[in-house]
Amino acid sequence: MRSLPGPVGPLVASLCVLGLASACAADPGGPPEESAGGTALASSSMPTDSSSGESARVAVGTESPQPARGDVEVVRTIAHDPTLFTQGLEVVGDQLYESTGRYGYSQVQRRAIEDTEPSAWVPMASDEFGEGLTVTPDTLWTLTWRKGVAHDRDPQTLEVRDEVPYEGEGWGLCHDGDRLVMSDGSDTLTFRDPATFDPTGTVDVTAGGTPVPQLNELECVGGEILANVWMTDEIIRIDPDSGAVTAIYDASGLEQPRPADPDAVLNGIAALPESDTVLLTGKLWPQMYEVRLVG
Repeated sequence: MRSLPGPVGPLVASLCVLGLASACAADPGGPPEESAGGTALASSSMPTDSSSGESARVAVGTESPQPARGDVEVVRTIAHDPTLFTQGLEVVGDQLYESTGRYGYSQVQRRAIEDTEPSAWVPMASDEFGEGLTVTPDTLWTLTWRKGVAHDRDPQTLEVRDEVPYEGEGWGLCHDGDRLVMSDGSDTLTFRDPATFDPTGTVDVTAGGTPVPQLNELECVGGEILANVWMTDEIIRIDPDSGAVTAIYDASGLEQPRPADPDAVLNGIAALPESDTVLLTGKLWPQMYEVRLVG
């Protein structure tokens, strides 16, 4: 697998010179992208290309209700650091929080929405593959892929205050105002207490009665859940009470042509406050797209 290119290494070196020891934790020469338990790739590290040259689509069964089909309407584009292997994305006020993956390069950062330079950033440990994040009034929660640990972070400094173990893999995370919603790559979403991270329930996600696996990055908005479905260029809207997919949006037209890296797939959803638009981006993409979900 490819190492994350670009200015991450020099930035770490510069911070080390300034004596910021925490910035040196993510060694640019860290371990390859595999876990101690095997060489399987992470939710977010495998390409979407198929023999047809197109990404897969969400399978929809014949049962009612049937999800509506829609598209994304681009409102504007915003520069995005193309070295970031995007895993989680969330907007709070005028600040954008982003978490990234790959062993030895995973980090969490906060920046103004239209900036590419972070106002705060903290690397993860070299044995942690970063995944989704979400922000509550008191906590920035970040996930790890196969380490089974969620980080309780200070939303301003981004520093870890506590670690909470969980079962299974970590993929996506969002906060609906009352509870956390977490994906693990399956068709099941787990609800969690926003203060303790304890599980409080689950819901199975289906489209026309057919299970929808590989649920990845999540965004809670308007009482519903938006989700990336890994290995597709589609965004789905989920009713959190029933788990039914109510709409599927085709985002395949974004970032075309795609970056050459086969891992540069669609990933990252962040609703803009007091707006009917969301930000979408992908791993290693040089742009974010403010879009309206139509249909």
